[in-house]
Amino acid sequence: MVDVLDTKRSATRFRILVEIAERQPAVSQGEIAEAVGVTSQAVSEYIRDLVAEGYVEKEGRSRYRVTKEGVDWLFRAATEVRRFAEHVTDDVLGSVGEDAAIATGSITEGETVTLTLSSGLLHATPGDGGPATGVATTDAEEGSEVGVTGFEGVIDLDPGRATVIQVPAIRSGGSAAVDAEALSEQCERADLVVASGVEAVVACSRADVDPRTTFGAGAVSADAAERGLRVVVVATADTAGRVTDALRDSGVDYEVAEAARAEA
Repeated sequence: MVDVLDTKRSATRFRILVEIAERQPAVSQGEIAEAVGVTSQAVSEYIRDLVAEGYVEKEGRSRYRVTKEGVDWLFRAATEVRRFAEHVTDDVLGSVGEDAAIATGSITEGETVTLTLSSGLLHATPGDGGPATGVATTDAEEGSEVGVTGFEGVIDLDPGRATVIQVPAIRSGGSAAVDAEALSEQCERADLVVASGVEAVVACSRADVDPRTTFGAGAVSADAAERGLRVVVVATADTAGRVTDALRDSGVDYEVAEAARAEA
């Protein structure tokens, strides 16, 4: 269990700090009490403790602001809650639900299948020869989707990794400043290439690289790496930060490199 959900008090404390951050600087303790489901007196006591801990500062009567320390704590707690929610959704509820997989052979409803991840997608193979298994809920031919439930075991998955290659913005030379051959070689080793920003898209075109998507690069690359893929994100210097933020928030291992410069 994540710390913020250990007790009712810690969960209430978290919610009150969120309410203060949302309403600051003019904070109505009555409105917070109604939103959280406690008394105004309780809210007052929680706020007093938060001020004492340095997570909230008082600026005047009914005026409060979350400090940098408070923001950092909220961010850590929210990340823990998100990861716990993902665990419940993916690992707990997923094990009692039904999912779709790509059949690697002919499968009959009720048959036990071995589950693997390939190219980031769930695959089902007839038989129980692997560490992760399930039960087919539909008939399927090779290459079609098959319903699977009754998941058991753990799917073997080598963690993926992302490489963010920064392309200069137009004011610094743009795609014309990039060594197209070097960029092509970097992308050849990837399972998935995505691009972010006009200069990055044009740089890929010059390198004869076709990115899978040019939108939502951070979310796409994080999701792909979490599924074990090697990802290259070609990103304009101005957009690289948003990509690395998404990778970092997802706990993905990544590195950032500057695109090789073309010879003058």
